[in-house]
Amino acid sequence: MKIDAHQHFWKYDPVRDGWIGENMKAIRRDFLPKDLAPVLEKNDVDGCIAIQADQSEHETEFLLGLAKNNSFIKGVVGWVDLRADNIEERLTHYSANNLLKGVRHIVQSEPDDFMLGEKFQHGISLLTQFGLTYDILVLPQQLPAAIPLVNKFPFQKFIIDHMAKPTIKNGKMVAWKKNMKDLAKSQNVFCKASGLVTEADWKNWKKEDFTKYLDVIFNAFGPDRILYGSDWPVCLLAAEYEKQLEILNEYMANYSSEDKAMIMGGNANNFYNLNLKK
Repeated sequence: MKIDAHQHFWKYDPVRDGWIGENMKAIRRDFLPKDLAPVLEKNDVDGCIAIQADQSEHETEFLLGLAKNNSFIKGVVGWVDLRADNIEERLTHYSANNLLKGVRHIVQSEPDDFMLGEKFQHGISLLTQFGLTYDILVLPQQLPAAIPLVNKFPFQKFIIDHMAKPTIKNGKMVAWKKNMKDLAKSQNVFCKASGLVTEADWKNWKKEDFTKYLDVIFNAFGPDRILYGSDWPVCLLAAEYEKQLEILNEYMANYSSEDKAMIMGGNANNFYNLNLKK
């Protein structure tokens, strides 16, 4: 069972999707299940996790609707306002839908200490009782705030999206490496090997550009806490689906078939409580 643990759908809206800048014209259009299904089939991927790309409950409803009508979407990581006064009521509402597996906030667009806020942490504190995971989307400079967060909630399942977006294009990694190793000490934290190509030189990346970054992740988290994700369609800015997948497949060439199976699907099944037959 192969699962792409990180991809997005949207009906392109130039106002709402203002983050898709002039240099990102390749993804300034609709991306829906009918576009992804043949890509997954071609690459022998059995299903995916749809991740929110907009900070609204409308987005959560949109993704849950797509998952209901497309069986290859195995789960949704949506958005709810974790700082809301009625957060418990909203989590009660959404967790009634077993296709909702977790929540995410686009913290990379927030102040560096956003995750240390009292209201945000209150929202995080409620997720475990609803059986929901939390995807941490941050930039490298925000990692110091993630470490006390994951330590404060040892029974909450967290996952780092896109390896916390190291600056692969310029080769920097010292502070990022230290913080990722510190995060990995908490056994409740997993990591997605995803979003690599868009942190590199979009037009001129080479597979070897990613090796030292993957080395850090694989040594720190191990094959039991790493999940494959494509970040489709955002990955299309720098690589077709097949090319971004090749990076990880070639890196894992000498790993056991058991380890590969966990990274390519088994860990997603366990982390997101998909209850799929292996």
